[in-house]
Amino acid sequence: MANGRLRVDWPVCRARGLCFELLPEAIELDEWGYPVVTGEITPELTGAARAAVRGCPRMALRLVQT
Repeated sequence: MANGRLRVDWPVCRARGLCFELLPEAIELDEWGYPVVTGEITPELTGAARAAVRGCPRMALRLVQT
């Protein structure tokens, strides 16, 4: 996979922060605990990004190719 981006489905997200715990290299949390994607997903981070997507308890995170 080439570089990708993470997308957050805001109405579905409940700010649990698991995505941040699984992928702190590309996700920060805002003051309310919602994820803020900080950049593209490089090939080196693709596996961890997929794990974060699978680990989201609300399925509010997805990885799209850029």
